[in-house]
Amino acid sequence: IAMNPYVTGQTIQMLRERRSMTQKQLAERIFVSDKTISKWETGKGLPDITLLESLAKALGVSLPELFSGTEIVNRNRTANMLKTQWYVCSVCGNVISATGAGAFHCCGIALPPLTPEVPDEAHAIQITPMDGEYYVRMEHPMTKTHYLSFFAAVTAERVTLVKLYPEQEPETRLPARGRGWLYACCNRHGLMRLPLPPRK
Repeated sequence: IAMNPYVTGQTIQMLRERRSMTQKQLAERIFVSDKTISKWETGKGLPDITLLESLAKALGVSLPELFSGTEIVNRNRTANMLKTQWYVCSVCGNVISATGAGAFHCCGIALPPLTPEVPDEAHAIQITPMDGEYYVRMEHPMTKTHYLSFFAAVTAERVTLVKLYPEQEPETRLPARGRGWLYACCNRHGLMRLPLPPRK
């Protein structure tokens, strides 16, 4: 499937009409003429890259939503952190977490949500409760080509992420704040998940 690398006139028109906004009203919000909006929507021109942020704001969407043409609606206003999904850029290692599905891009590529797996023997995670925290460690390479990207503790109320880098020790301390999940992400083998042990 060919991906559209830039925002389209159809997307602008769809989002504008969804908000019952006229071309003139949108134009006033981003300081252009309504003729300019008309040109974009009829495919006779495209918005300058410097206008994209204010255009997305005026249309009430994020930049990734503006590019993808898909509006992400959070129907669960009391989003549960235990539903957190993870997105990791394979180019720069950027980590994005969201409490539901989203459209995220980094370094020019769309990021798919990672699917957590139960750790195998090569990725056994040691979780030791101590002094109101979890000491977490994995015997894992930490080279520039094979390393742990992050550890994270997720409960219903909170996400605590610790980013890891090559040549660092594959260990950390995370706050113990109730039931939830421990995540670990390997840059080669993906996302792993274990239930957090009871607090002592």
